Amino acid sequence: MTKRIVIIDRDRCNPKKCPYNCMRVCPPQRAGKKVFEISEDGYPLIDEKLCIGCGLCVKACNFKAIKIAKLPAPIEDEIVHCYGANQFELYRLPIISPGQVTGLVGQNATGKTTSLKILAGIIKPNLGDYKNPPSYDEIIKRFRGTTLQDHFKAIANGKLRVVYKPQHIDKIPYIIKEPIRDILIRRDERGIAEYITDELNLRHILDMTPSHLSGGELQKLAISVAIIKDADLYLFDEPSSYLDIRERLRVSKIIYELAKNHSKTVVVAEHDLAMLDYLSDKICIYYGIPGAFGIVTKPKGAREGINIFLEGYDPVENVLFRDTPIKFKVYAPKASVSGENIIIRYPAMQKSLNGFTLKVKPGQFYGGEVIGIAGPNSIGKTTFLRLIIGEIKPDNNNYKPPEDITISYKPQYLEEFYREKSWMMVSEVIREINPHALSDKWFRTFVMKPFNLEYLLDRTLDNLSGGELQKVAIASCFAKNADIYVLDEPGAYISSEDRFLIAKAIRELVQHKGCSTLVVEHDILLLDYLSDRIMVFEGVPGKLGLALEPMDLRSGMNRFLKYLDITFRRDPDTYRPRINKIGSRLDMEQKSRGEYYYLGS
Repeated sequence: MTKRIVIIDRDRCNPKKCPYNCMRVCPPQRAGKKVFEISEDGYPLIDEKLCIGCGLCVKACNFKAIKIAKLPAPIEDEIVHCYGANQFELYRLPIISPGQVTGLVGQNATGKTTSLKILAGIIKPNLGDYKNPPSYDEIIKRFRGTTLQDHFKAIANGKLRVVYKPQHIDKIPYIIKEPIRDILIRRDERGIAEYITDELNLRHILDMTPSHLSGGELQKLAISVAIIKDADLYLFDEPSSYLDIRERLRVSKIIYELAKNHSKTVVVAEHDLAMLDYLSDKICIYYGIPGAFGIVTKPKGAREGINIFLEGYDPVENVLFRDTPIKFKVYAPKASVSGENIIIRYPAMQKSLNGFTLKVKPGQFYGGEVIGIAGPNSIGKTTFLRLIIGEIKPDNNNYKPPEDITISYKPQYLEEFYREKSWMMVSEVIREINPHALSDKWFRTFVMKPFNLEYLLDRTLDNLSGGELQKVAIASCFAKNADIYVLDEPGAYISSEDRFLIAKAIRELVQHKGCSTLVVEHDILLLDYLSDRIMVFEGVPGKLGLALEPMDLRSGMNRFLKYLDITFRRDPDTYRPRINKIGSRLDMEQKSRGEYYYLGS
């Protein structure tokens, strides 16, 4: 019989403001069976064995705190960890090996970070018995016959050295105050600080302290500190955050060398599928019900694993973990649009700020199209958006957006979105922008449903995760009735699966409303999936940026990748872009033809 899982989210459950409606409507409870109990701290507890799965308690809960789910396969004997009664459960662990990079991919809140903490020895797996946790001897016996047996033996004996690069790096400036040079010298156990400094382009920040670094520089510092330590196992949780595509490749090269040249065991949890594909030897997919349970698939080759993730179906385990596959299409170059509805024209512009100068070539945006904006960090993309929306003025003319055009803007940094309204509930934030949005059919169809916002409406902004806050910021942008929507890095903090669901929703909404949407994004797969046309930014980061006119997808991506000296091929089954190894036969062949993006595999 398939196991039923009942989850009570204690962050949402509020016994002080609730008469225990969940308990009152439960049929077995009313018939005298003790399905519900009240814990010492006042929270309800549900006996999963007695629960009949009717779902009445889920509907009756005022705070949407209860989830009932069934495991999609009979794997209850493979439980690795449970956080407590009616709390998240993890099934299986990724199989890891020395000399290989294991990539982890899946929705947020399905157990990737929990797995990393278990592998690091931060969490001791309880094998589902949270009341009487097993000893390490029992844990080792459970994983006998796999590489994890030796792994847990080493943890139990204190002989495993682990380095863990955490997901959240924004706390580094509050903990470390010394200059970057001193940080690297003091932690350099492998004698490679100079090499890492050059490979990750850190020399210009050596005399700075963490409080003066950008998000991308903080990310590279965290990765550098992890790599220069001497360990057996290296764990990287979302190493691509804040980095542009060029910096992601630098990081991928260093992480890949760690496994291949030094026989280290490396595990990477990442949402950028192009990066994960590029650096991984094998992939483990996480699926389940976010916040309720997560299941880890057996390891697969990198190409096969990512293709299975996109398809949403694992043929080996015969599990369908997503109703709709994520499909890429090879679009023909967009035909001439001279006769189409022009939403906005902008002239040649120039803007200088703090020693940086941006030069913009003239262009126009059309109704019903998504413009992808591509370029490295510090090249002027956000400055261009601020010019377009009229937040700042050009130095060389009096351009401002036409008065009859309405523009809605989602900023790059989420702090700008929630700084003055962190105490407000999501529903209040959206109603403040548009009082009728939550009842409008188009908003519920194109935003509420794909963004899964129903579950967040009664939450305050300061209680949301980074990914949830990003979804709310995008939804708030679309709540405004506008002619142009401007989204600066909407993929940040969001899982790879949700990125494509939101991208699909954005495309459908643009076509439905006939509006124009500008999207700045570093995830190449997301840009490819979203864009009708591309704007490329070139120049010298931090000094000079040149914004080219929008061009068709193929020409734009080809120009951008040539500027970065990177080539992509198409996967023959899914048509997703895949990065060619630099210097490989295919890389050299495509460069000789001047085709950086669209050659087949």
